[in-house]
Amino acid sequence: MKSRTLKRIALLTGSMLLAASLHLTAAEADKHESKVVAVVNGQPITQEMVDIFASKMKTRSGKGDVQAQALDELIKITLITQDAEKKGLDKDPSVQRQLDWYRRSVLFNAGLRDYLKKHPITQADIKKRYEEKVKHFDGTEYKARHILVKTEDEAKKLIGELKKGADFAELAKKHSTGPTGKNGGDLGWFSASQMVEPFADAVRKMKKGEISDKPVKTQFGWHVIKLEDTRKVDPPSLEEMERKIRAELQNERIKAYLDELGKQAKIEIKDSRFKKKQ
Repeated sequence: MKSRTLKRIALLTGSMLLAASLHLTAAEADKHESKVVAVVNGQPITQEMVDIFASKMKTRSGKGDVQAQALDELIKITLITQDAEKKGLDKDPSVQRQLDWYRRSVLFNAGLRDYLKKHPITQADIKKRYEEKVKHFDGTEYKARHILVKTEDEAKKLIGELKKGADFAELAKKHSTGPTGKNGGDLGWFSASQMVEPFADAVRKMKKGEISDKPVKTQFGWHVIKLEDTRKVDPPSLEEMERKIRAELQNERIKAYLDELGKQAKIEIKDSRFKKKQ
């Protein structure tokens, strides 16, 4: 009995979280008049609300009448919401802050959708970016290992040990601070464009089997690199790259939007901890 009750509470909690996400798409309901399908203590529940909620529920359960389940959940949510308002919980400062955050989230998403709608990414944009990438595609992939340490002196010491015949993988396991250390510093196959420039530049100049004769500095620390192999590859097709390029272009649009807003805004950082160092 107790586990059944807990399960019902868990399901209702999930519905409440689903209701929160409903705020992000509720604007869809404003596109046309909505039929009222239920009224809870004078508060209407519309068909659009049911449709949006049902579309979210489908990812959780495909069983039974999803529309009826959605309406039932919305009624439960409305009852609890009304009771919370009667108790004045909507006036609680912490609740007010959460409501303000939901409001900002809705407006944030609405603002992005509006900007991207007015600055759409076309197939021509995607094709142009793809052609630029192919033009600069060198057709080479590299297989390498690296040892990442915090200081140049540490890296130089490791290079010295390697010159004396130490095993690269074992030194990586013992000394590397990077996530690949436990795998002997193995980075697998990668293109130069996937790496930060100082690292990529060093690898391009190396020969197979060679170990970097001096440490390579990046924002992550100091690297000792061993190039194990290289291979020639064909560039990926437009179809393979389309999703990645679209996301890249979208991020660039959003950055331009934020830059534009930032130039027009007056922003004051009151806490010195967050002020940029000059």
